[in-house]
Amino acid sequence: MEDRGEDDDRAAPSVPGLHEAVFSAASVGLALIAADGRTVRDANPFLCNLLGYTPGSLAGAPVTKLFTDRTPVLTAGIRRWRRADGEGIDLRLTITPAARAEGEPDLVAVVEPVDADELVRAEQNRDAVIAAGLGEWRWEAAHGQVSLSRRAGEILGYPAGRSARWATMQTGFFPGDYQRIHQAVTAALARRAPWEFESRFVRGSDGVEIAISVRGQPIYGADGTLSGMVGIVRNVTQRIEAQRALREREQRLRVATSLAALGIFEWHLLDDAAIWENERMFEIFGRRQEEGGIGKGEFLNTILHPEDRVKVRRQITKALRQDGVLHVAGRIRHFETGAWRNIEMAGRFERDAPGQLPTRLIGVVADVTDRRQAQERQSLLIRELHHRVKNTLATVQAIVGSTARTATSIDSFYEAFVGRIKSLSHTHSVLTEDTWQTASLHGLLVNELMPYLGTDEAEGLGSRVSLDGPEVDLPSDIAVPIGMAIHELTTNAAKYGALSTRQGRISVSWSIMPGGEAGILHFAWRESDGPPVTAPSRQGFGSRLLQRVLTTQVQARVQSEYPSEGFRLVMQAPLPGRNAALNPLV
Repeated sequence: MEDRGEDDDRAAPSVPGLHEAVFSAASVGLALIAADGRTVRDANPFLCNLLGYTPGSLAGAPVTKLFTDRTPVLTAGIRRWRRADGEGIDLRLTITPAARAEGEPDLVAVVEPVDADELVRAEQNRDAVIAAGLGEWRWEAAHGQVSLSRRAGEILGYPAGRSARWATMQTGFFPGDYQRIHQAVTAALARRAPWEFESRFVRGSDGVEIAISVRGQPIYGADGTLSGMVGIVRNVTQRIEAQRALREREQRLRVATSLAALGIFEWHLLDDAAIWENERMFEIFGRRQEEGGIGKGEFLNTILHPEDRVKVRRQITKALRQDGVLHVAGRIRHFETGAWRNIEMAGRFERDAPGQLPTRLIGVVADVTDRRQAQERQSLLIRELHHRVKNTLATVQAIVGSTARTATSIDSFYEAFVGRIKSLSHTHSVLTEDTWQTASLHGLLVNELMPYLGTDEAEGLGSRVSLDGPEVDLPSDIAVPIGMAIHELTTNAAKYGALSTRQGRISVSWSIMPGGEAGILHFAWRESDGPPVTAPSRQGFGSRLLQRVLTTQVQARVQSEYPSEGFRLVMQAPLPGRNAALNPLV
C-alpha cells in the first residue's frame, strides 16, 4: 500500500509482512478505523466485496458513508450498513483496539454477515418480545437449574435469573397435567424436535392458579447428548377463560336452539355457498347431512314456493341495503316428503370491515307449520264457538218463550223449562268432553230414557226400551237439535205415551243410508202398549221443535204418525262431514 504519511489520519497504516497478507486474505470483513471512530483507514477485500466497493476504495472514507442512519462514530453491534448501490445490509460489527508501532491506538473492526435467526434475537427486539407478553427461560441438564428472564419470573412467580431447580417448579403443575406434559416432551425429545403445551400452573409467589403456554427447543452438546433446553412462556389465562366463556355461550346457544327446534346456518354471498351448522337445519329441509346445504339460488328458484319468491327477494334486498336484520317467512318444499312446510328465517348480514359490502348472512330457521295450523285451527274453533253460543242462546230464548206460552202454571213452566235446559246442557257437556266435538246417538238416547224407567225396574233399560242401530257420532252441528228432539220425544212419552204406563214399550232404530257428505241418518221412534193415541188438537212447543228445529237446523225430513197403538216418528237427516281443522290431535 502507498504510505500517506504519519500526520494524515486518513492514511492507511503499513501492514507489513504476514500481517498484511492475513488482512488481505481474511474470509471475514476487516477494517482499520481511526482512533476517534470517524474515519476508515483501510478495509480488506472481503469487506469491500461485501459492500459492493472495489478493493482499496474505502480507505479514508468517513464512517457516515457506510451506515444508513448516518452514524458519525462507529459503535459495535448489529448495524444496518449501506452498500455501494444504496441498498441496506445487516452486519455484525465487533470493535477492538489495536496498538500501532508508534503507540497511538487504532481500532480494528470485524464485520460479519448476520443470519435471520440471529437478527431476530438481537437486543433491539427484546422490547418487542416483552411487549408480546413472552418470557424467556433456560434449563440446564447438568444440574437441573432453571434460569428465567424478568418477564418469565413475573409469569411463573419466581425470581428472575437462576431462580429455581426444575424439581421445585414442576410442583406447580397438577399431577394429571404434569403426566401429560412429561409424555409430550419426552416424545418430542426422542424425535429431537421442538415441543409446546398449555397447562394450568400454580404461581410460586402467591399460589394463584393461572394458565400458561410453553414452547421449548432442545440443545445438544458436541457429543450429541442433551445439554439443556430453551424456550418461552406466556400467560394465557385471559385467553383460556375467554375461550371457556365462548364455549359455554355456544353450548347455551346449542341447547337453546335445540329446545326451540331452530336450525342454524351461514350463507356466504360471494360464492353463494351455505353452511348448515346443526342437524335441525337438515331436518327442516328434509336433506341428508352428506348432501350439504343449499345456496340462495337453489333456495329461491327451486325450494321456495313460487308465490313467496318475489316477497322473499324483496326482503333480502331491503336488508342488504339498510344493513338490518333479515326477517323472512315463506313456504318450502320438503326434500324427503315433497310437502309444503311453513318456515320463518331471521339473520344478520356481516361485513369483514366497515364500509365494505356484506360477505355473509348468519341466521336461524324455524319450522312453523304446526304453529300455523294450530293458529288456523284456533281461529276456526273461535268462529265455531261464536256460532254455537249464538245458536244456543237462540234455542234458550225459544225454549223460554214457547214454554211460557204453553204452560198452564208456574210449576208446569218450571218443570218443562228445567227439563229442556238440562237436556241442552247435557248435550253440550258431551260435545265439550269429546275431542272431535261429537255426541254418540246411543248415549243421547240412554241419557234421556233411563231416568223415566224408575228404580224398581229389575231388568233395566232393555225391559221396556229397544235400541237398535250402529255406532253413530253426531257432529256438533246436528247433535244439539237432535238431542233436544230426543228429550221432547221422551218427555211426551212419559206424560202421554208409552212411558206413562208400566206396560208401555219404546223401540228406537237407526241406520246410515248412502248420500250427502257423510251419509243420511234414518231414525225411527215407535211406541206401543201404552194408552190409546189420538192426534193432538193443537201444536205445542215439543211438536214445533220436532218439526221446525229439525227441519231448519238439521235439514231433516220429519214424518209424525198417531195410530191408536202408539206414536211414531221417522226422521231422515243428512250427516255433515267432519272438519279436520277442528281436530286438535292433527
